[in-house]
Amino acid sequence: MILAVAGGKGGVGKSTVAYNLGAALPAVVVDADLGMADLPRGRGPDLHDVLAGRADPVEAVRGSPVRLLPCGRSLAGARAADVTALADALRAVERECGDVVVDCPAGMRADAGVPLAVADCCVVVASPRPFALADAVRTRALARELDAGLVGVVLNRTVDEPPVDAVERTLGAPVTTVPADPRVAASVADRAPVVVAAPESRAAAGIEALSRAVQSCRPA
Repeated sequence: MILAVAGGKGGVGKSTVAYNLGAALPAVVVDADLGMADLPRGRGPDLHDVLAGRADPVEAVRGSPVRLLPCGRSLAGARAADVTALADALRAVERECGDVVVDCPAGMRADAGVPLAVADCCVVVASPRPFALADAVRTRALARELDAGLVGVVLNRTVDEPPVDAVERTLGAPVTTVPADPRVAASVADRAPVVVAAPESRAAAGIEALSRAVQSCRPA
C-alpha cells in the first residue's frame, strides 16, 4: 500500500503526522517535499539522489525506529531531481519494504500531484481552525481528480472540542483528531514517535486510530 499524506497548507503538522503514522503502521516514510523537506536526513543517499539517477530507492531507505527515505535540502538537488521518476521509486520501495507513507508537498504545487496519482489512498491533514478548511477542501478535490481515495482527515493539534461533525460533512470522510501535545511536536527531531514514547497518551490513541482507518484501504 502507498498512502499519501497531504495538506492544503504548510505548517499544519503534515510531516509530523506522516512520521508518527509510519511508526504505527509500520511503514517506510518517504519525504517527497523536494524543495522544503522536513524529515531527518542523516548521512547517505536521499530522494534527490534517487530522482537524479544517482542512487537506488531501496538502498536509500534507513533509520530507526521509523524507516525513512529522506530528501535532500539543497536547491541544486531539487533542480536536478526528475519528479517524473517518483512513481517508480515509490513502487520499488513498496515492493521491497511493504507499506509506504508519502509526506507530500503542501498546497497545490505540481509536484504534490505525483504521489497522489500513484497512491492507493490518501489522508488530508488540516488545522482545526475554520479558515483552514478551504485549503483541505482544495486538497480533497485534487485527490479525487487523481483517483486517490480519501481514507480520512486528521485534525491536528486540537484543543477543546474540534468541529469534527462539520469537517466530516464538508469533506465526506471520517475525521481523526490528534490533540496538541509537545511530545508529538518533538517526535521528529527526537526520533521518538509518540506511539513508542508515550503509548498511553491521547495523541498516540489518535495516531493508532488513524492507522486502523488507513489499513482498511489496503488493496486485497
